Amino acid sequence: MTCPRDERAIVIAGPTASGKSRLALALAERCAGVVINADSMQVYRELSILTARPTAQEEARAPHALYGFVSGAEGYSAGRYAADAARAIAEARSGGRVPIVVGGTGLYFKALLDGLSPVPPILPDIRAHWRGQALKLPAAELYAILARRDPVTAARLMPTDPQRIVRALEVLDSTGWSLAEWQRTPGEPVLVERETVRLLVLPDRRTHAAAIDARFDAMLAAGALEEVRRLLALGLSDELPIMRALGVAPLAAAIAGKLALGEAVARAKAETRQFSKRQGTWYRRNMITWRPIFAQQMKNSEAIDLSFIGA
Repeated sequence: MTCPRDERAIVIAGPTASGKSRLALALAERCAGVVINADSMQVYRELSILTARPTAQEEARAPHALYGFVSGAEGYSAGRYAADAARAIAEARSGGRVPIVVGGTGLYFKALLDGLSPVPPILPDIRAHWRGQALKLPAAELYAILARRDPVTAARLMPTDPQRIVRALEVLDSTGWSLAEWQRTPGEPVLVERETVRLLVLPDRRTHAAAIDARFDAMLAAGALEEVRRLLALGLSDELPIMRALGVAPLAAAIAGKLALGEAVARAKAETRQFSKRQGTWYRRNMITWRPIFAQQMKNSEAIDLSFIGA
């Protein structure tokens, strides 16, 4: 395998439990790289087991960036991610290392590779108003407000996604423009295509569901239930992104005695499998030009033919 001879970043995407982090770590060891996170839940410090963050042993094998550095009490955004990733990439390059960005969050890759629309900062009083409304009103009511005032943006959102609904309402009140109008204005990417090698890890459909289930069992054995118990003790709002991490809701229900642990585990595994399918759909629509890495190539990271990276 030949590592990049220039300043190109290696960007690796893939669905959950596909082996993409293992590939990123192997490349970081072989190419003097820095593994840079692109997963929206692995940024939060309170969840390491349930989000499958790199272990201390893995982090000791190569430098890692943007993992577990944000409080779960915050609503971390794609805009903040773009700025943080830009700094992490610049720091890797200034240290003579290859930036290796890896994750599964499509919006983070969009922010990194396409750029986000230049929406002005939200006025503080408007932000406070809508964040307060989100604590009092269910998502369905917030969605109904948005649908009346901005039907175009509402049609693009899920009625069960309060974070994005509130964001749309904040933008509308703060700027006077619909979020859909702002999104027609292109943003500036952090990395242009010629600066990247883009790899898409594609798991074996015949075995991927079993891999997801096995990984969740391993998370439980490693203390995922106790991790959720500690998270609940913080008393965070259910509307915060960290509370929607895969597995949190069913395990929280088990802790509260509302579900038997076995049923909670079954639900968490089913949620994760469904999420993986949605990720795959998004990748097929948005990453058609990426270089595929198939499951059979992942059996031995050292044997993967990536000679094209140095071409």
